[in-house]
Amino acid sequence: MFPESNTGYNYEECQATADWLLSQTAVRPLVGIVCGSGLGGLADMLKDQVAFNYSDIPNFPQSTVHGHAGRLVFGTLKGRPCVCMQGRFHLYEGYAIQKITMPMRIFKLLGVEKVILTNAAGGLNQDFKVGDIMIIKDHLNMPGFAGNNPLAGPNDERFGVRFPCMSDAYDRELQQLAMDVGSELGYSDFLKEGVYCVLGGPSFETIAECRMLHKLGADAVGEI
Repeated sequence: MFPESNTGYNYEECQATADWLLSQTAVRPLVGIVCGSGLGGLADMLKDQVAFNYSDIPNFPQSTVHGHAGRLVFGTLKGRPCVCMQGRFHLYEGYAIQKITMPMRIFKLLGVEKVILTNAAGGLNQDFKVGDIMIIKDHLNMPGFAGNNPLAGPNDERFGVRFPCMSDAYDRELQQLAMDVGSELGYSDFLKEGVYCVLGGPSFETIAECRMLHKLGADAVGEI
């Protein structure tokens, strides 16, 4: 049903991509950052940058969404070696979900130990205001309910186990660290935490859908 060559997570292809990137830069990233819509400027803050257009990276998908630069940027941020994705891939662009998440597997093969995901999302929690920052503590994977899960298909144990536990998908120590740093910086008024709900897009949610998702426990919603 899912031929390995079509899933986008063939181990050898991912390893070849990682090896190619490591041969092009001396940076050995420990932190991976996915810059969501409007947040690509973070990658420009990296020092000693080495940047690659997605189109030049072997086996890498291409971003087609306006405002997504489509670059992988290596460098250091506050002395920490990082790699940033300026632009990501979406289900509504026509990619298989395994292809969309392939960069996370490549991050792992690059040596990345921690990943920070960002995006621009719609608020469902009535206590949230436009511009608030929400730290994700859990999620609702609606496409996954319908079987559209990036882990579907053949499982390669070199990437991980067949049935991963999701009860601690978001590192609690990192969540607390983000809250503590935000408080120190005076961001407490607009720094929240909550449950993120992912949908397929590209159409935005109807009013009825927003009410339903909020009743299910979602505080914010966005497209995969």
